Amino acid sequence: MTTTAGTSSASHHLSPAFPGRAPWGTASKLRAWQQGAMEKYIQEQPRDFLAVATPGAGKTTFALTLASWLLHHHVVQQVTVVAPTEHLKKQWAEAAARIGIKLDPEYSAGPLGREYHGVAVTYAGVGVRPMLHRNRVEQRKTLVILDEIHHAGDSKSWGEACLEAFEPATRRLALTGTPFRSDTNPIPFVTYEEGNDGIRRSAADYTYGYGNALADNVVRPVIFLSYSGNMRWRTKAGDEVAARLGEPMTKDAISQAWRTALDPRGEWMPAVLRAADQRLTEVRKAIPDAGALVIASDQDSARAYAKLIREITGSKATLVLSDDSGASERIDEFSANNDRWMVAVRMVSEGVDVPRLAVGVYATTISTPLFFAQAVGRFVRSRRRGETASVFLPTVPDLLSFANEMERERDHVLDKPKKEGEEDPYAESEKEMDEANKEQDEDTGDQDMLPFEALESDAVFDRVMYNGAEFGMQAHPGSEEEQDYLGIPGLLEPDQVQLLLQKRQARQIAHSRKKPDEEADLLEVPAERRPVVSHKEMMELRRQLNTMVGAYVHQSGKPHGVIHTELRRVCGGPPAAEATAGQLRQRIAKVQEWATRMK
Repeated sequence: MTTTAGTSSASHHLSPAFPGRAPWGTASKLRAWQQGAMEKYIQEQPRDFLAVATPGAGKTTFALTLASWLLHHHVVQQVTVVAPTEHLKKQWAEAAARIGIKLDPEYSAGPLGREYHGVAVTYAGVGVRPMLHRNRVEQRKTLVILDEIHHAGDSKSWGEACLEAFEPATRRLALTGTPFRSDTNPIPFVTYEEGNDGIRRSAADYTYGYGNALADNVVRPVIFLSYSGNMRWRTKAGDEVAARLGEPMTKDAISQAWRTALDPRGEWMPAVLRAADQRLTEVRKAIPDAGALVIASDQDSARAYAKLIREITGSKATLVLSDDSGASERIDEFSANNDRWMVAVRMVSEGVDVPRLAVGVYATTISTPLFFAQAVGRFVRSRRRGETASVFLPTVPDLLSFANEMERERDHVLDKPKKEGEEDPYAESEKEMDEANKEQDEDTGDQDMLPFEALESDAVFDRVMYNGAEFGMQAHPGSEEEQDYLGIPGLLEPDQVQLLLQKRQARQIAHSRKKPDEEADLLEVPAERRPVVSHKEMMELRRQLNTMVGAYVHQSGKPHGVIHTELRRVCGGPPAAEATAGQLRQRIAKVQEWATRMK
């Protein structure tokens, strides 16, 4: 295919600097990976092409550059973009319009207006009327861009519809930025190759992973801050269970401890949101418009988190509950303004482009590698060199594993090996994936059906993960040790981040060793020298303190809050929910002393 004259109607609108208008290779402003993928495509001229590029790398720019080239050289006459959501459909149309390709994002049926070069639709829309789209691609030579192609992996609906609608297309460009679905349904228009082990895996035509993008300064490095803590819940049978988040336990117990942590009525979420807001303040010193996002599991939790943020920061959070037109407008407004916080249910996890998001709180119990990669992808889009992203996580084994494997590439596996006694860590249930990828994030009421009741939680700063390494020792929220990590500058080179984390960890260890055991935070004392204090005993000590304070309220006439504040002033230490056993006992003794004096 040559690159000589002849122009499509689309190319008349393009800047001379845009690759589709200028002679190829003379005026390209593409990133190296985008240019490499373009060159490979132009050389091979395939009917189907799968590009796997990490979130934030610029898949949209690559796809639209290719669309412009194909229109310019009359390989195709029109473009159809298929996106996962209504919001993304509109984003595609807006991005295409900026380079002179006009896509109709509102198309539903009938002939297309002459001013348009194509349409932008959703997978759900194709699923409803596949023959409508098949007729369109049969009438004119069409390039179909399938954004986040893994959504077409459901053979029962979207996959079959895509196959029926776009089988006659002249060219098909499949894009994805995250690991494929965990099921074994073949994805339309994706090539599978059998390996030496007899297992068929998807074969990408061009791959640009997170590790490559990080090395090229195309994406931000991600600092993961993990929080543990003591959880207490009641099972369906009425039994009370207490456990520490992150400790070895059964899968069911991990799930229930995790949900207890995310309960907005406990202490874990407020503590983590306060920490995340402090981190955001630090990041905004270098990135003034930096924003933060909480990804919630359901609408009720999202509303409660937004209320907590209002209480913590004094400012209202943008609340995005479902993928409707109003939600899309709120996302656009947040992207353009300078507000600090947005809270969303699932939908913002994939593809939504808010480049200023730099701090995230993963407050959902979805534990698929696909969803995790999509969620983290919201924070890695780099706008200038040196920006870092910070994502706050509960200390849950699966999430820690995903965080430590950010650079790992995964292909779609068609044939799963079944070995006796071996579990596939990525073998999530189909139901969970369906939940994760719901287009309408409506409250299903499932929370009311859960066989447990969250009773109590607290938070403990656990560790920092960066570039596959772990830093830090456990510390209480608000402690000097936690502040050290929250205060890392938001504008650093990746190697500077690593060096600074190593220095902070060394300082924390040295500081801990200088304290005598009786003065040290319980978490700072080496395990072999710690007194054994169970979670049940800690809860009992807190109850005993509250009972003593309650009795002293009637005796002294002072409010509870005043007494607790006075105890902290006299005895030292953090709030009761974060205090060690020794600090609680000291306060109990002090209240008893005050009460005795008044008699």
